[in-house]
Amino acid sequence: MFDSLSDRLGQVFDKLKKRAVLNESDVAEAMREVRVALLEADVALPVVKDFIARVKEEAVGEAVLRSVTPGQMVIKIVNDKLIEMLGGEGEEINLNATPPVAIMMVGLQGSGKTTSTAKIALRLKDKEKKRVLMASLDTRRPAAQEQLKVLGEQVDVRTLPIIPGQGPADIARRAMDAARLGGFDVVMLDTAGRLHVDEGLMAELVTVRDITGPTETLLVADALTGQDAVNIARQFQSRIGVTGIVLTRMDGDGRGGAALSMRAVTGCPIKLIGTGERPTEMDAFHPARIAGRILGMGDVVSLVEKAKETIDAEEAEKMVAKMKKGSFDLDDFRQQLRQLQKMGGMGGMLGLLPGMGKLQKQIAAANIDDSIFRRQEAIINSMTPKERRDARLLNGSRKRRVAAGSGTTVPEVNRLLKQHQQMALMMRKMGKKGKKGLMRGLPPGALPPGMEGLLPRK
Repeated sequence: MFDSLSDRLGQVFDKLKKRAVLNESDVAEAMREVRVALLEADVALPVVKDFIARVKEEAVGEAVLRSVTPGQMVIKIVNDKLIEMLGGEGEEINLNATPPVAIMMVGLQGSGKTTSTAKIALRLKDKEKKRVLMASLDTRRPAAQEQLKVLGEQVDVRTLPIIPGQGPADIARRAMDAARLGGFDVVMLDTAGRLHVDEGLMAELVTVRDITGPTETLLVADALTGQDAVNIARQFQSRIGVTGIVLTRMDGDGRGGAALSMRAVTGCPIKLIGTGERPTEMDAFHPARIAGRILGMGDVVSLVEKAKETIDAEEAEKMVAKMKKGSFDLDDFRQQLRQLQKMGGMGGMLGLLPGMGKLQKQIAAANIDDSIFRRQEAIINSMTPKERRDARLLNGSRKRRVAAGSGTTVPEVNRLLKQHQQMALMMRKMGKKGKKGLMRGLPPGALPPGMEGLLPRK
């Protein structure tokens, strides 16, 4: 996400940071490069012009040019203006209405409406503790209603029973009635799409909107369509009144121009972004965090949130107790591998850490991916319980057996055992020092706020 833009801007700002003094021509040259980077990232031209004008106005001021660190000051201005362009404060889904709250999902066919409906329903159920009912109003696309039903079973969210022959308006009425009678908090209405915006689609959506009175009308747009997504958003906004945007396939868009243009062009806030195929991979859109990722500052807040969501408190306490005893066996190592994959794997983790862009490239160049973790887990799974508890039992013949059982090689088994040994040593040191001792050995700011609580106490 935003890889190409982040790389280009990183190169521009690296030049600025090396200069002790900046003059107006330096800033003008940097802004020309920033302009090209934004246009190459598929950001709309009017948005780029306005953005550059705002940054330049502040960046050529006396306070910046005479600053002790002028390069850093320019980067701060770019960061602030990026946040403004993306919408300032992030906006969550509005549930402030008398239940059942209707949320109407709209968009073109193939944009990911149905999948996004299920993801948002799961998010509302788990994070907001809401009772959600999903209803498919898509009577045109073959098996669309069955698809939502299957997704509902996967995420454990109720779906409205399918009655063959009913039209979208009748299904919408039935969904609202069923939600009232069933005591549901939220009704997710998955409407039909077309391959392009047409009069029939808009008329159908207006009818459903008038029947249900949705608190939110969320436009689902595919980030990979670039500026087409922005044009589509403008048309939906003018015809039916969109209250928010959900951008899908953000993980596959290295440019990110649609996200950067969407708010500025339509005035609609981006509320959620799809970051993967799994039901849980739907994140709130936070302009400040996104700006941080683009400028290589990372997104530590999201990293901490992911840790809190995925780390099992009971397992964490057990791990702390083992660290205190200096015990860390291969079962514990396997648990850590699983934890890392839950948090988005190596790529997902590094993308949220400040200054890790170059390391990500090195990892990509070395063809290191998350399949390594799966191979390592397979190696551990091929061991006996005794071997997992005591790695010293693994002699040459046992290693050959484990390699054969896991479809790997003996050198791979040896590498895993060495990694485990190093981690066990680190855990023993952490257990002996306790929280305060470990913190003294870390540089200031090495751990993000909130992560200190995961360290062992004395």
